[in-house]
Amino acid sequence: MKSALAYIETNKERFVEELFDLLRIPSISAQPSLHKDDMVRCAEWLAASLVKAGADTAQVMPTNGNPVVYAEKIVNPEARTVLVYGHYDVMPVDPREEWHTDPFEPVIKDGRIWGRGADDDKGQLFMHAKAFEAMCATDSLPCNVKFMLEGEEEIGSANLYDFCRENKELLAADIILVSDTSMISMDTPSITCGLRGLTYMEVEVTGPNKDLHSGLFGGAVANPANVLTRLVSSLVDENGRVTIPHFYDDVRELTPAEREAFNQAPFCLDSYKRALDIDDVEGEEGYTTIERTGVRPSLDVNGIWGGYTGEGTKTVIPSKASAKISMRLVPNQNFEKIGELFKAHFEAIAPKSVKVDVRFLHGGAPYVAPTDMPAYKAAEKAIVDTFGKKPLPFYSGGSIPIISGFEQILGIKSLLIGFGLAEDAIHSPNESYGLNQFYKGIETIPLFYKYFAEE
Repeated sequence: MKSALAYIETNKERFVEELFDLLRIPSISAQPSLHKDDMVRCAEWLAASLVKAGADTAQVMPTNGNPVVYAEKIVNPEARTVLVYGHYDVMPVDPREEWHTDPFEPVIKDGRIWGRGADDDKGQLFMHAKAFEAMCATDSLPCNVKFMLEGEEEIGSANLYDFCRENKELLAADIILVSDTSMISMDTPSITCGLRGLTYMEVEVTGPNKDLHSGLFGGAVANPANVLTRLVSSLVDENGRVTIPHFYDDVRELTPAEREAFNQAPFCLDSYKRALDIDDVEGEEGYTTIERTGVRPSLDVNGIWGGYTGEGTKTVIPSKASAKISMRLVPNQNFEKIGELFKAHFEAIAPKSVKVDVRFLHGGAPYVAPTDMPAYKAAEKAIVDTFGKKPLPFYSGGSIPIISGFEQILGIKSLLIGFGLAEDAIHSPNESYGLNQFYKGIETIPLFYKYFAEE
């Protein structure tokens, strides 16, 4: 692997320049009316890049939504096979006025790459393409490699499930390798061995058949915005507990010993609050902050709207008000069941003065990766080599719904070896990715292949 690492060192500035070309493509899956062509252009760019990196074949495969990029290199039919998964779609950039730079014109500042997708997930998936190139260029690739890069992760991966069902043989592998997660810190490397699940809902509250004058009708007709905020507020109580009946029925409570072990991970509450510019934290009573984000479920409003929000005043009672609500789930919770419980509860608590429409948008099951599987051990050794210390197993508060889908459909476990950090601000304005994170990832991945081939 020394030759591959030397190749990386020689070419690392070019790698960043190529990543910039990828980041300039505004592949926002949530806005198909604006960016459908950009999704195809991004997929074609990646396919061409993988061929140039050394893939035997690469193709842009259609789905009912955005295409999937599939590429492979088979070095030995008897060797182990790694399936690399990533996503080339990115989140919308709103609110755009909060960006300090153009989100699709990446720049380097303070040792970081700034731009939408710099971390999530273009920067991280591109590490795999460049590590693959380094191994191919130096004839040191010890495993067969397949790439599956999708364009719908940020909107629920709806079409990737059917893609996997239809291409099970093509996608056969020993492990799925994913870099779409974070580490605790560069000083405390970690491997994500658990993800929370997700249930994502949208609710609409309708009152009168048109907007009404708030003076003539205020106090006599239900205001959907008032009702919606009241209903949403009631979903979590003063102790931070979700109030939906039976929400916690399937949650496995950690033993005192498990909780103690989980809280051994380095965490400074004061630093956490300073970084977020908040005076205090909030959440489920009786649990630490890292427990609340790693091993406990939660409910949050992701967006809420209704009535007049433009400049100046318009005194109306809006006809409708809406909200998007996500629930993060822990092992044993079923995302479809939670969606049904949410719908039944929301409809039950709505007053007769309004009508409610509750819609399930998407979701996915929680995921747990065994720490004793060969791929995990190989990643552990690789990180020891590049970071100089053994990584900690870490439970992430985030969700990648398709990961549990891979296990159900393909029968393959996933290894979540991400190099993101909390300060990367994924999904937010001013997303960034440290150059040292990018380079460290590219250096670690070939070592993973080496140790995985030996395990």
